[in-house]
Amino acid sequence: MLTLRKSQERGYADHGWLKSFHSFSFADYHDPAHMGWGNLRVINEDRIAPGTGFGAHGHRDMEIISYVLSGELAHKDSMGNVKGIPPGDVQRMSAGRGVMHSEFNHAPGETTHFLQIWIEPSVRGIEPGYEQKTVPQADKRGALRLVASPEGASGAVKIHADARLYAGLFDGAEAAALTLDPARKAYVHLVRGALEVNGQRLGAGDAVLLQDESRIALSNGNDAEVLVFDLAA
Repeated sequence: MLTLRKSQERGYADHGWLKSFHSFSFADYHDPAHMGWGNLRVINEDRIAPGTGFGAHGHRDMEIISYVLSGELAHKDSMGNVKGIPPGDVQRMSAGRGVMHSEFNHAPGETTHFLQIWIEPSVRGIEPGYEQKTVPQADKRGALRLVASPEGASGAVKIHADARLYAGLFDGAEAAALTLDPARKAYVHLVRGALEVNGQRLGAGDAVLLQDESRIALSNGNDAEVLVFDLAA
């Protein structure tokens, strides 16, 4: 079964310095019908104004992935990591038994546009951890490139969760497919452009929730960038 979630159906918050779309209930946005999907708990599409950001705040027992679309995200945490996250990099922070971090846009004239993703971990109370890897554009071109997994295989970041995240770029005749276990759930989030998912046309910000499905087929893209999640049910 496929369920389409249109971009405009998401929650939205405008804090001036931050404009954020919430795919699932988050902060002041609460929708009992959209509390998460499988073990995927949060997808926030954030735009941070120049010279602003999230001050130091804490997390625990959550796998947090940042996927930057434009601009750069400046990360600093209580583990001693001080990093810049540019487009093309995938960052994973395991909050474990507790971590503090901040995220800023230090660029004077460019908005930082990124996706903040939270996945519920399969283990709790672990030592906090950090990992960041660059995923070449060519690896995602016309393909689904594994970017996060429990094994951290094939250049993916390692997450402590029963989930896999793929990223792809599709235009024109480029197409790809992913085999699914029907007992699991899947989630497709279109970052930008337009794309067909199992024959369903998606626009930027749209998503498809899948259950009892054995395959995801992606085709007929128009400057499309997509994230595909294989999730515990």
